[in-house]
Amino acid sequence: MSHSHHHHCHDHHHQTDSISDTGLAIAVAVNLLLTVVEVVAALVSGSLALFADALHNFSDCASLIVAWIARRVSKKGPDASFTFGYRRAELIGATINLTALIVLGFYLLIEAIMRAFSPQEIEGGIVMWVSGLAIVIDLVTAFALLSFSKSSLNIKAAFLHNLTDAVSSVAVLLGGAAIMYWGWNWIDVILTFLISGYILALSLPMLKKAVIVLMDGVEVDVDISKIHSTLESNPSVCKAYHIHVRQIDESLMSIEATISVSAEGIMNIESIKKDLKNLLKDRFDILHSTLEFEIAPTEKISSGSSEDPHSDCGYPVQGS
Repeated sequence: MSHSHHHHCHDHHHQTDSISDTGLAIAVAVNLLLTVVEVVAALVSGSLALFADALHNFSDCASLIVAWIARRVSKKGPDASFTFGYRRAELIGATINLTALIVLGFYLLIEAIMRAFSPQEIEGGIVMWVSGLAIVIDLVTAFALLSFSKSSLNIKAAFLHNLTDAVSSVAVLLGGAAIMYWGWNWIDVILTFLISGYILALSLPMLKKAVIVLMDGVEVDVDISKIHSTLESNPSVCKAYHIHVRQIDESLMSIEATISVSAEGIMNIESIKKDLKNLLKDRFDILHSTLEFEIAPTEKISSGSSEDPHSDCGYPVQGS
């Protein structure tokens, strides 16, 4: 029974993978087509906001392609060169995407400032039609990516791209209406400011998160001092040091530490190791731990530090 269940899970995993890959491929094709339509329409109508939307859309295509490639690469298992596997490929993909988006955001801000000083005549009708089409395509793409965005920062970046696109297309549609019915050409510049600000506000925090992991850092909410005191909470442990915590990818954390154990404790080293590994798993969700054990020095600590819970460990008092 369990075998067939496992087989079913495996099949289901393959199914979801192929669905998401097909979803990504369709999304890329449709978004590329939309980009071409929007660029042509922006040139004809003279709308900078529509051009901003087109650029945003093109970055979507790029983000989807990078997301797809990174997703394929990250599935490869460990090998001689990459003993942790290729898990970080998706984060590299997300970093490339988000960096491109941030550059784009600043470019649009500069364009909008220049346009503010030399306003142009804009064809509101064209803007409305094309942005209406863009809304439909963006929502369909976002919907196609929604279920996969929960498990991956990479797909989440692509999903957010499409969602922001839909929002900016709605803004461009309303702007087109305002230009067409009331002749408010200035609204185009304001919309461009809003779209670029929105791109930057979304992208910068996500880029920060990806960079932290790529640089072997850990999220701010991981408290190293708590990990330290947890490791030293076992009565046989004298001292925990050389503690290095890193994130291998978004979901997997790893720790290395040297654990100094009292002379009596060295007899049941296996149970201490098991206890510490379980504590790390339960309290901090750290599943990958490498602990190196050593026997603490045996000479007694100088008098006056009897309140030290590990007074039998024989470490010299600080400063002596």
